[in-house]
Amino acid sequence: AETERQRIEWERLANTERERAGKHVSRFAQVCFVILAIIGGLWYLKGNATVQYKLGVMYYNGQGVTQDDKQAVEWFRKAAEQGYAKAQNGLGFMYDNGRGVPQDYEQAVEWYRKAAEQGYASAQCNLGVAYVNGQGVPQDDKQAVEWYRKAAEQGHADAQCNLGVAYVNGLGVTKDDKQAVEWFRKAAEQGEAIAQYALGVMYENGQGVTKDYEQAVEWFRKAAEQGEAIAQYALGVMYENGQGVTKDDKQAVEWFRKAAEQGEAIAQNNLGFMYYNGRGVPQDYEQAVEWFRKAAEQGHARAQCNLGVSYGDGRGVTKDIEESYMWYYLSRLNGFTDAQKELDRIEGAGLSQEKIRRAKTEAERKRAQQK
Repeated sequence: AETERQRIEWERLANTERERAGKHVSRFAQVCFVILAIIGGLWYLKGNATVQYKLGVMYYNGQGVTQDDKQAVEWFRKAAEQGYAKAQNGLGFMYDNGRGVPQDYEQAVEWYRKAAEQGYASAQCNLGVAYVNGQGVPQDDKQAVEWYRKAAEQGHADAQCNLGVAYVNGLGVTKDDKQAVEWFRKAAEQGEAIAQYALGVMYENGQGVTKDYEQAVEWFRKAAEQGEAIAQYALGVMYENGQGVTKDDKQAVEWFRKAAEQGEAIAQNNLGFMYYNGRGVPQDYEQAVEWFRKAAEQGHARAQCNLGVSYGDGRGVTKDIEESYMWYYLSRLNGFTDAQKELDRIEGAGLSQEKIRRAKTEAERKRAQQK
């Protein structure tokens, strides 16, 4: 599980940017703004960009009014057209996510840029995300870094984390683990969960800092306690291996379960492994198969191999060599080379060519569905 985890860590971090871009519409407005608008009359709303924007936020969140994305867009637009940066960013977000308007990345970028050029940090971060993903603009990591840096230097935690990701991967900048650690730490100290997880990874691997499992555990725990699934999984691994903490399979199971219940495939596989081997929980092959299957259906290659083992041995499921072959073959298609030995073994034991053909066809069908 450790090798696989290291393989996915930075890919996952690089893919978090779009998800976190949706956090930048401010949610501080309260019902009092709606009441104020009613008392003051529509004359107060006309031309008052701040109130128009805050009324848009109320519609976006359904606070004091029925939730209505189209109304939110209308009020964001009124304020944005007066040059109000927060509203421009909010309108960009609505276009970016197709809320209240048809999804339009070019329009999103246009409004993000208007706000970003006024120095609004959230819009600068969102514009950086657009450049990373090549949505509404040509893909350009250097431009992304430029906008992330502008926001990061204003203390914007998501931008600081994204800048750390750029440095650790050498995207738009020369790869520099020490710089990555610096930016991850700035964001982590503001409570940004992904940055806390990333800083934990840096301590675990000794990237840009001296390897320190206790520090890794500390940062994983901070993120895990905020509900960050991959950090919960990472903390489970530390308990499983006794790194930075006393080895404790029950604690490992607890953290694997928290992540697994959020749909984290690698944690689902590990939880299945704990049930299969009776580590931290009573041995339960049926529970093991259940968790292996959840991960396998998400395309997790090691879990697919583990299902192959389960069907081959008849543990937790009725023994079925054809089904076993299918899961091994799917695992191999997804890059888990250890599965090939099991395929060779089953073929050598005399599984018919017809059953092999059927199993391969089913594996290929599942793989196509999972893409």
